[in-house]
Amino acid sequence: MIILGIDPGYATVGYGVIEAQRGKFRVLDYGAVTTPAGLDFSSRLQIIYEGICELCDRFKPDAMAVEELFFNTNITTGIQVGHARGVILLAGHQKGVEFNEYTPLQVKQSVVGYGRAEKHQVMEMTRHLLGLEKIPRPDDAADALALAICHAHSAKSNLLKVKL
Repeated sequence: MIILGIDPGYATVGYGVIEAQRGKFRVLDYGAVTTPAGLDFSSRLQIIYEGICELCDRFKPDAMAVEELFFNTNITTGIQVGHARGVILLAGHQKGVEFNEYTPLQVKQSVVGYGRAEKHQVMEMTRHLLGLEKIPRPDDAADALALAICHAHSAKSNLLKVKL
């Protein structure tokens, strides 16, 4: 199964593509779709949309794992990330990719085994599970890879439920 993990944003959209087979993971690619700060917002959304479409065309993922939105303190930023998340989901839908949402707590639980794990613990365990020498950069890409791992674990347990 090929999984495209996405950490949504509007300046930086982290992505990580893994192949998951029988509990083993292989990294196919990771990085970020970035948009210039001075560009009008609709053009930034277009860059994000086209970047996600290109990733879907290149890797033909079976599933997309996207972080659920949560509002911290800046509601304006949250709304802008929500718009970006919308074009990400639209791109995946138009490319025929099943999408799944995960909260940060679910990702931490799946990757580290503890839902209140610190960010550095998640990044280190992501590096370890994927057999990488270094923690992926930017941080958004590491987060996206963790989302992909979370989906691989979740999809595996869902398959077991169906077989029972």
